[in-house]
Amino acid sequence: MERTGAGFRAATMFAAATALALSLTGCANVDATAPSAARTQSAGGVQARFGSVDCREAKCIALTFDAGPSENSARLLDILKEKHVPATFFLLGKRHIEKYPQLVRRMAAEGHEVASHTWDHKILTRIEPDEIRAELERPNEEIERLTGQRPTLMRPPQGRTDDTVHDICRELGLSEVLWSVTAKDYTTTDSDLITRRVLAQSSRDGIILLHDIYQGTVPAVPGIIDALKERGYVFVTVPQLLAPGTAEPGRVYRP
Repeated sequence: MERTGAGFRAATMFAAATALALSLTGCANVDATAPSAARTQSAGGVQARFGSVDCREAKCIALTFDAGPSENSARLLDILKEKHVPATFFLLGKRHIEKYPQLVRRMAAEGHEVASHTWDHKILTRIEPDEIRAELERPNEEIERLTGQRPTLMRPPQGRTDDTVHDICRELGLSEVLWSVTAKDYTTTDSDLITRRVLAQSSRDGIILLHDIYQGTVPAVPGIIDALKERGYVFVTVPQLLAPGTAEPGRVYRP
């Protein structure tokens, strides 16, 4: 889902529209681990980059952004810095990481979790294992080159995954992260509507899916943050949401 030409946009918008049935929770039949279950896997506290947060006690929620970086990401990072909110970025490689390397570095430097959304947004369940491996390895290599940290998390395009994807992720040291909240921001430029959709679906341990590549999304973020903070939510990255447990390679995580 990228903004790199009318034909590509039209194709990806069509693909998104055909996946609406999956858009709330990703693949409906996936055996996923909830954050609360992940937290029971380990004992002890967690020291987060944005301060000490224990989601066993706090009312936590994770803000995540797919398919960037884009021309909108610098403004988004300004907002997150001003609001003292960490996020998890699932980045695309082609025409994104390779076009905005300075924003990838900034995301990592400012304490956000930098993860993979594949190199070219191919639907992983439709391609051969060698292609899956390439789609996952290439962004990891670029992110590690830019930030010094190799991603441990990925989000499959459209949330589509299967046992073959799980096995390759396990081999590459990656955990899969789906979501529980979506604004379907690929269908609207109405920032108020995006805000209402997020607020209507948000609950404790939620994982919010947004895309900073769309024009209506970033303007909605301040209102989403303020409203959820008013409701008592604490924003965390996905690893913080799972702590003191840790994401296991080959596993799928979803509230």
